[in-house]
Amino acid sequence: MMSRPALKLFKPMILLAVSAALAASFWYSGAWMKLCYGLALFLFGMQCIEEGLHNAAGGTLEKLMAKSTATPVKGLMFGIGATFVLQSSTLVSLLTIAFLSTGMITLAGGLAIIFGTNLGATSGIWLLAMAGQSISLSPAAVPMLVFGILAGFFSNKAKAIGRVLVGISLIFLGIDAIKGGFQAIGGQIDFTSVQVSGIAEILIFCGIGLLLTLVLQSSHATLILTLAALAGGQISMEQGFAVAMGSNVGTSASTAVVGMLGSERSGKRLALAHLIFNSVTALLSLLLWYPLTRAVAAVAQATGMNALLQLALFHSVFNLLGLAVFWRLQNRLADKLQQWIPERAAAGLLPENSEAVRPRFLHANMLRSGDTALRAVFQEIRHLADLSLEVICHALYVPADRLYRYCGTEPLPAPQRPLESNVQSFYEWQIKPLYSDILDFTSKIDSDGNETCRQQLTTAHLAAFQMVEIVKESKHLQKNLQRFLQDAQSPVHQDYLALRQHLTDTLCRFHAAAHIPARSSEWQAHLDAFAAHTDTLDGLRGQILAKLRRDEIDGLLASSLMNDLNYAHRIGTGLLEVLHNAADAFAASAAPPEHGAARVVN
Repeated sequence: MMSRPALKLFKPMILLAVSAALAASFWYSGAWMKLCYGLALFLFGMQCIEEGLHNAAGGTLEKLMAKSTATPVKGLMFGIGATFVLQSSTLVSLLTIAFLSTGMITLAGGLAIIFGTNLGATSGIWLLAMAGQSISLSPAAVPMLVFGILAGFFSNKAKAIGRVLVGISLIFLGIDAIKGGFQAIGGQIDFTSVQVSGIAEILIFCGIGLLLTLVLQSSHATLILTLAALAGGQISMEQGFAVAMGSNVGTSASTAVVGMLGSERSGKRLALAHLIFNSVTALLSLLLWYPLTRAVAAVAQATGMNALLQLALFHSVFNLLGLAVFWRLQNRLADKLQQWIPERAAAGLLPENSEAVRPRFLHANMLRSGDTALRAVFQEIRHLADLSLEVICHALYVPADRLYRYCGTEPLPAPQRPLESNVQSFYEWQIKPLYSDILDFTSKIDSDGNETCRQQLTTAHLAAFQMVEIVKESKHLQKNLQRFLQDAQSPVHQDYLALRQHLTDTLCRFHAAAHIPARSSEWQAHLDAFAAHTDTLDGLRGQILAKLRRDEIDGLLASSLMNDLNYAHRIGTGLLEVLHNAADAFAASAAPPEHGAARVVN
């Protein structure tokens, strides 16, 4: 297997070789260079539009998506509308996977959106087909380009709108260049005379559409190439139909690869659903190839459609076919996906037989949307908090499952021997790696020009840092707890039992905040009671000083107890600050932690 340094060297070499081959091909054929130039403009223009719309809309897309899954029809309409506006079914699909992974939408709602993206994608090819081969878009592109660049010198909102204008103008220029490239190539490429026919020909051109979409990462780019080739006579009508089918499968395949590699279980399910939907639709279209193509030809003959519009019609018809088949199967498909990709079981439970804890919610897909990325960060901090509480339970020699079923209504049982000093190991394996991943992820969130985003990132950093510091405080506590909890004859044994009880109540109070609506009157009352509970440590200090005056304990024992009370106080006030500063992440507005979600258990 290739080593990491060799792999790092290998990638630039491949890139250099591909670039050299491409440059040589440009030298050989000016028509090919013009075709690639147009394609590059088209793809970059799509990137500009996506970026500009995101920056201009702010969190509008996220808010709309959160409200769009009340019914399957609403989810379908959102998928159609978002894909029509963004002109990228892949982008909308990946955003849907990201939102599903952060709990903003349900799996059934995500399925409806995915169905809608396929129909929304047909809008692009209709617009391109209606533009026609004879119409030049460059006259409209140049003014847009000028105004778009000028808008970049103004406010962030104007800059975002200018980015969209630049993107549209580049797409227009790219389409004209692609058409010119195909016209220049002319008779050099002519697939209409290929020797293969029948189902083999259809499969070959389906494969071409699939590969083009995987390479270009845009079904729109594949379809504009197909339209240009169809208008230039390089491919036949049925070959164009087959390329369009292949591009649909290619879109879902690229989404599936990114979704399966960069998402947690719910995101993987949706990525697989998208691939199943498009693959089954393509298979059905192949089985019904003759009636579908004859129906399109009949409509074209009756309405006088040209070849480009026939391709757009076919693209819409086979997507509608998939929707008709899957619409009533949404719930059954969701159930099957749950069976095929079940929730991940808890990994190894102890450092010596487990890998370091990895993030559950932080994936590259989340970075496509600022609001989604922030939501994922706070969910991951909630995951970090759950782990931290269980690590502190280890420090107190309290079974971690007490957090989920104990709320101070009964005294703690005596700690089970042997009492091991293991918090440092758990810190190294469970807390530190996850904290590092959170910092790495937040460094990639683009917050330029967004003061609200920067403030939320600061809050997230503080909350994560405080949880890590609280675990460190518990490391110091465990040393004396280990010593005095197993020595029943020690004069401070009962004091350490009381301290253990107090801190367990503290952890339970923090965990209970998950079931109270954030910033409600009940929430505020809970925080007030939490603060009052932390202040009861003053009573324990008074008892220690009284024992010292009565010579029941010496100064060394008293100083140890005082130090440990300070650690306990810092744990309590730290958790209280986390609740105050990151209320929405740790209250009922966030999904409550699942029992056993963390990996640290006794």
